[in-house]
Amino acid sequence: MAYQHPRFDAVRETDPTVADLIVAEAEREAGAVRLIASENYASEAVMAATGSAFTNKYSEGYGGKRYYEGQQVVDQVEALAIDRAKALFGVEHANVQPYSGSPANLAVYLAFAEPGDTILGMSLAAGGHLTHGHKVSATGKWFDAVHYGVRKETGRIDLDDVRELAVEHRPKIIFCGGTAVPRTIDFAGFAQIADEVDALLVADIAHISGLVAGGAHPTPVGHAPVVTTTTHKSLRGPRGAMILTDADHAKAVDRAIFPGLQGGPHNHTTAAMAVALGEASTDDFRDYAAQIVTNAKALGEVLAERGLELVSGGTDNHLLLVDLTPTAIGGKPAAQALDRAGIVCNYNAVPFDSRPPFDPSGLRLGTPAITSRGMGTDEMAAIGHWIVDVVEADGDADVEARVRNEVTDLVAGFPAPGINV
Repeated sequence: MAYQHPRFDAVRETDPTVADLIVAEAEREAGAVRLIASENYASEAVMAATGSAFTNKYSEGYGGKRYYEGQQVVDQVEALAIDRAKALFGVEHANVQPYSGSPANLAVYLAFAEPGDTILGMSLAAGGHLTHGHKVSATGKWFDAVHYGVRKETGRIDLDDVRELAVEHRPKIIFCGGTAVPRTIDFAGFAQIADEVDALLVADIAHISGLVAGGAHPTPVGHAPVVTTTTHKSLRGPRGAMILTDADHAKAVDRAIFPGLQGGPHNHTTAAMAVALGEASTDDFRDYAAQIVTNAKALGEVLAERGLELVSGGTDNHLLLVDLTPTAIGGKPAAQALDRAGIVCNYNAVPFDSRPPFDPSGLRLGTPAITSRGMGTDEMAAIGHWIVDVVEADGDADVEARVRNEVTDLVAGFPAPGINV
């Protein structure tokens, strides 16, 4: 296959070794069914903007208040990204400079908490994120972290439990959202709890921001004064992040990002973010967001029909969490077998997992990337059956080879956006 991305010929001429690796990665992404919930295919326009001349410019500070000259154009592209983010999500303020999701969350702590303050977030084991106070994260070392989980019987968050913890511990910040939450987040319910204990509610929508933008998931805006998100997952943009706030919390967030945590923003990412936000404002993107959810539900139905157990019984969004505990097959060997078969996902802990984090009992599956390729419910049915076939085969090389061939035939009919191999 020939890789045709803009300016690739310059890479080939200058560094054939790296060029070969780029081609290999492009072919890997195009040749597999990608079910990692935090991955997607950026458009060719987003990828081109990411590799643009904005890479060359250093722009410490904010528009109109930079510490270097030559910002006439950078200020325009950052303002454009900000305006598009504000319009798309209906917020009063947007900071588009965070390098990624974790620095965005760290900025929230810097802006609104002091070391030793109590925070309340979803536990990593139940589907939360490291930066919501996990013990190995700086957020768990610097703050007194308390965690809520899910009900064992339902696999869902019980807001009564969240309220009890909040009333008992009086946190300064409450985080809602996570990395393995297959159900709709009740932002209004969390807001009521935060109001009762005078806590700041922060909605981490890194995974679902594309669904929120496309109207396929309720918005946290109006409930959470501060919203953090990455831009490269369901939003289908470059690898960056944003913090969205009301006017009252804007200044503290901006100061936390710069000069509090970061230096110059990644202007090439800002440009690509502006492109992605423009794409996300279209009717086509709304259709895409709805199809992500439709596909996830369809995939889950096949997996359940074939006997796999789904945490919470299914999904409301882009994500499925499969609990392999009843099969006695570990999530890690299952994920590795699926990778060999051309289906890329990640092993993941499930709530109340009896296995260790590096060899957990679950698989996390997501539909943003395959939906970007134009796949629909018919393809979800085929993929669901392949997943169960491979998992049940438990390392059978013949089954993996058969599925790999069938996957190759399937993806050939659905070009990978932005890859062009």
